Amino acid sequence: MRFGLIGYGLWGKYHAAAIVNAPGAELAVIACASEQTAAEGRMAFPNLPVVVGYQALLAQKSRLGLDAVDIVVPNYLHAEIGIAALDAGLDVLLEKPMAPSVAECDALIAAARRNDRVLTIGHEFRLSGQWGGMKKIVDTGEIGRPRYGNVSLFRFPYRPGSSAWRYDQHRVGSWILEEPVHFFDMLMWYFEGQGDPVSVHAIGNSKENTPGMYDNFSTILRWPGDLYAMVTQTLSGFEHHHVMEITGTEGAIRTWWSGAMDRTRDPKFELKVQRRGEKHCEIIGDLGSSGEIFELQEELRLVVGAFRARRPLVSPEEARKRIVVCLEAERSVLEGRVVALRF
Repeated sequence: MRFGLIGYGLWGKYHAAAIVNAPGAELAVIACASEQTAAEGRMAFPNLPVVVGYQALLAQKSRLGLDAVDIVVPNYLHAEIGIAALDAGLDVLLEKPMAPSVAECDALIAAARRNDRVLTIGHEFRLSGQWGGMKKIVDTGEIGRPRYGNVSLFRFPYRPGSSAWRYDQHRVGSWILEEPVHFFDMLMWYFEGQGDPVSVHAIGNSKENTPGMYDNFSTILRWPGDLYAMVTQTLSGFEHHHVMEITGTEGAIRTWWSGAMDRTRDPKFELKVQRRGEKHCEIIGDLGSSGEIFELQEELRLVVGAFRARRPLVSPEEARKRIVVCLEAERSVLEGRVVALRF
């Protein structure tokens, strides 16, 4: 399966390597945002065409025999480029967040449907033996019915990104769309048997008092019944330390991940569970590697088979719901109240 890569910034470079190493995938062309990044791409891949602008890549789709594109660009460009690629007849792997607005999510879904193309969104946490392992435990009923979830991230400030786009509200949309969108995705995935969450209540603050750019952010999600979850994140910390906990009516799960950086290749991590009927917890072994670099590699490996089977790894309909939660959490911060969720 021949892939085009659109976006060759810091994370795009990892995507390029993941495509090259994915069985059944071939990196056929790279589209860059500038001549500077194109020069870097040509140096790294001297035998590949490297162009400036996604339009130049799409114009060569037939000549290059492209089957799919992997889109790794700033948030505000997701819908524009994703729709153009789908309309060009290509399957699309689109980095999270799906888009900064619900209207753009709907436009992406419509483009995939009218062109009969597969659109999958890059929520790669699901593919980790660590984070995905929690889903397996929940689904087997070994902790009973879930009643509580907690996600905490303590980390260093966000990198600026190419041309500092991550610090430009127009281009990033909101920092809630950066990592909290992953956490909302995981909780909604873990608890999908309980239905969709029904409300969100959030609070946040920022150094510059800029809406959406929260150095510290916390929220409570509620589901039907007594299930609820807390998500809290600070970008005013150091290193990268991530904790996730779930308790049920008959047991509990706890996992943590720590590294000097979010993209470290040698983190420390652990997953523990206290199963139904047991008085003590146990450590789950054989989790494999954990971290976004490894999860990305697994994502590219699996997306080849998913595209061939004409199905997404994470459907755009699911990913749209995560955007709704992010935007309503933002509204909750601004209005200082609980916001009902409607999908």
